[in-house]
Amino acid sequence: MSKYKIAILDDYQDVAKSFADWTLVTEYAEIEVFTNHLHEEDEIVARLKHFEIICVMRERTPLTPGLLMRLPNLKLIVSTGARNRSIDLAAAEKLGIEVQHTGYLGHGALELTWALLMAIAKHIPQENANLRAGGWQHMVGNDLKGRTLGILGLGNLGAQVAAVAKVFDMDVIAWSENLTPEKAIAGGARYVDKKTLFQEADYLTVHMVLSDRSKGIVGADDLALMKPTAYLINTSRGPLVDENALIKSLEENKIAGAALDVFDKEPLDENHPFRKLKNVLATPHIGFVTQDTYNLFFNDIVKVLLNWLPKHPKK
Repeated sequence: MSKYKIAILDDYQDVAKSFADWTLVTEYAEIEVFTNHLHEEDEIVARLKHFEIICVMRERTPLTPGLLMRLPNLKLIVSTGARNRSIDLAAAEKLGIEVQHTGYLGHGALELTWALLMAIAKHIPQENANLRAGGWQHMVGNDLKGRTLGILGLGNLGAQVAAVAKVFDMDVIAWSENLTPEKAIAGGARYVDKKTLFQEADYLTVHMVLSDRSKGIVGADDLALMKPTAYLINTSRGPLVDENALIKSLEENKIAGAALDVFDKEPLDENHPFRKLKNVLATPHIGFVTQDTYNLFFNDIVKVLLNWLPKHPKK
């Protein structure tokens, strides 16, 4: 019996095999791990055309109809997380490609949101660099107590962010298109309109699902409403914020700074402004990159494969 070929994509840290025992999987399949990301469709096709199974990490490599049509050997996609909006499920179904998902842990994004917010507020990266260079105090940190946290999107994660803000005795305001005053109160915030959210927030954090409707929901006009002392935090999805407008606002010091974990194009280009602007604290989309989450992801992938492979022997 010949073996299936399995590709594990975008394993940036080369850790997939260390988080789970793949021994039984190798009885049915040959596994190849790819640690570098490809953007161009032709390159992706050349890499994957011989594989019957691909394991994808969240939304790192979009599986579009055009790409899937060019992978005639593909039979199974296993994606980390309960959903992956970058996989065209309709196209996969039409082509007879099965799609399965793993479980997901949501606490990583909450923890990183506060890590970034506090780091940029207290100038931790700058103070650490100054100390390592032989210096001592050279900046004055900002306060959280008594300040206003604006939450754009008060869903499950937004409500958790609001709960933490209360520990710091912050005033919490929120807005989204479907939010009502009653839902805001239930989520631990005070309802305001969108204009007021941007005008009053000292820290504005984005927690919305990316869709055609929400793409670019933070635009140039919204950023222009923010205080020059305010900070924007985005650990949700890059395209929710107009990237060019944000860059311009930061370059012109119209706002105090931004803490970002997500971007329009990932990985960021080597010379991207977010890598260089002094008022930007940027991390490489690590909100869900945690020990517990990866442990769940890769062990669930192995479970999916061990359930699927014996039922689909390769002829």
